[in-house]
Amino acid sequence: MMEPRRDRDTDEEEEAKTVSGWLPGKAVVISTNPNGDKIVFGEARDSEDQASRRRGRREAAKEAMRLYYRVYDLFPNSPLAAEGLYRAADIRWQVERSDVMTRPSAREKDPYMRGQIDDEWMKLVMKKFPGTKWADLAAFHLIDNKLCGDWQGASKCPEKEADIYEKYASEHSQSPSAPEALYDAAWRYSALIEIYKTEANQKKSEESKNRALGLAQKIVSQYGSSDWALRAQRLIFYIQQAIPTYGNATD
Repeated sequence: MMEPRRDRDTDEEEEAKTVSGWLPGKAVVISTNPNGDKIVFGEARDSEDQASRRRGRREAAKEAMRLYYRVYDLFPNSPLAAEGLYRAADIRWQVERSDVMTRPSAREKDPYMRGQIDDEWMKLVMKKFPGTKWADLAAFHLIDNKLCGDWQGASKCPEKEADIYEKYASEHSQSPSAPEALYDAAWRYSALIEIYKTEANQKKSEESKNRALGLAQKIVSQYGSSDWALRAQRLIFYIQQAIPTYGNATD
């Protein structure tokens, strides 16, 4: 296992450029090691795998996060640098998100009424590796901080969220998360079908139905037999059969 951190996470780039302690014996990996980036990345993957196991090594997730960061930190010109930084940011994000979403404030309607997930590392990925899929994936994570905790049956939140997801898919059309963003937008429009009915706004209810169908069909046509395309097919069926996707009528 690596030595404990002495500085805050934001001081990562100022730390020593050596990783040691997690290899057998007294092995040390420095920036001049042949295949050093692959060695550190491989160790990070192993730690991440341990973290996913029920009885995995304690602190394995934190080890993986630090090691992934080191790939970027020690080997900035490596083909694995961007992925290393993203994976470090992703682990950190998931840990903080889990904490934020277990607090009572997570049910607040306004996203700014609850704790915000620290987005520093995700923004660093976008800054250091613009135009890459890792930057696209990082941008998708940032949406979490803009989502309402509880819609409270009103149209304001799903309207805003659908627009955010649709905009993301438009601006990051090559992102691996683009089909998911389109589905998230389509599902929210499908939810608005019923919500607008409770607000006695039949016109907007019908408009939401058309928007939901349009986006779902776009997913099917552009993403073939992917999981998101299959889920979109299901959503289309629900909408066409007038089966509510939100509210007390849903199963």
